[in-house]
Amino acid sequence: MAVCTDNEDVVSISLNAVNNLLTKYNISPQDIGRLEVATESPVDKSKSVKSYLMQLFVESGNTDIEGVDNINACYAGTACLFNSCAWVESSDWNGKFGLVVAADIAVYAKGNARPSGGAGAIAFLVGPNAPLVIEPGLRSSHFEHVYDFYKPSGSTEYPVVDGALSVQCYTRSLDRCWNGLASKFEAKTGTPLRLSSADFICFHSPYNKLVRKSFARLVFNDFKSHTDDAAYADFDKKFASLSEDESYAQLEEIAKYFMAKGQSLYDQKVGASSQLAQHTGNMYTASLFGSLISLLCNTSNENLIDKRVLMFSYGSGLASSLYTIRIAASVQHIQNVIALPERLNLRRKLAPAEFSQVMDQRAARYGQTGYQPTNPTELFWPNAFVLESVDELYRRKYKRL
Repeated sequence: MAVCTDNEDVVSISLNAVNNLLTKYNISPQDIGRLEVATESPVDKSKSVKSYLMQLFVESGNTDIEGVDNINACYAGTACLFNSCAWVESSDWNGKFGLVVAADIAVYAKGNARPSGGAGAIAFLVGPNAPLVIEPGLRSSHFEHVYDFYKPSGSTEYPVVDGALSVQCYTRSLDRCWNGLASKFEAKTGTPLRLSSADFICFHSPYNKLVRKSFARLVFNDFKSHTDDAAYADFDKKFASLSEDESYAQLEEIAKYFMAKGQSLYDQKVGASSQLAQHTGNMYTASLFGSLISLLCNTSNENLIDKRVLMFSYGSGLASSLYTIRIAASVQHIQNVIALPERLNLRRKLAPAEFSQVMDQRAARYGQTGYQPTNPTELFWPNAFVLESVDELYRRKYKRL
């Protein structure tokens, strides 16, 4: 999984993501008209991460950039995307790009949850004539109040987690979104929503086992609605008559059975999108978009064009949406720019003892003032942004290497 030392925080990794996007795709800062940031790793309870990113636009003189931060656990990136799409479609659109940044550093207290951490920052543009098109009218959401994962304390960056409840909430949200999308899909297309309706599926990915269980849940839902389909001829019909409550009571049994029965479909529809998260760990708000990047970079361009991708976004507390994307044009340039295998190979491995030291240092630094990071910066890429100092008034200063 990805790990950040004391030279990095959510601002520095966001600065790097935006700067790389503008530079590698030759986008002028003047071409940005909206910038929204999704994070649950803020460095300030009032000042937005977006305001820090405005440092990248000062030289161009472009300060007319709408948008601030969004927050709701891992879901906020989807909120930024929907907001930016609505802005582009509105009468207030000024012809410029929307820019979405999803960035987080996921850390946990010592114990079983700590290995499920991770980190990542992803930036992307929203505008007309894009190669990836959100299909209008094909999305469904589910929101409710629940305490499955939350961060109530300002004295630590560690969350309070009810792991079993969170899995139940994730599954219930997937069910509700699937059922809601099924109604909209049939009304719009005249055909029922099936697993076969999507060529690929991207999930919010806290850890890979949950992704596998979630795909198994979709196989179960499709099976229940189409039990007589020849594809399900050898499936155990005892699952077909289960009520929703009964299916939740048998969550593990259902997951195990349909994971095994749906393995080949998983490999075909989800395998490519799940690979990046197995390297970076949980990227929180960036997780779902990391799955999309993983799909694009681990599938040939020819096999992507004109394909439909089903996207499931989940954030604890809770917020969730299921929507579809159509790959309308070549993504070869995106694949070349991201160069995912090469970038992953440039990482430095940490021994478990080193990782523990980094985590202990993060805990000691949290909320501290008047310090400069002590970890070496030689391993960062040239021109990367890093945290330079935090002064006695908590003001954070960044520099480029």
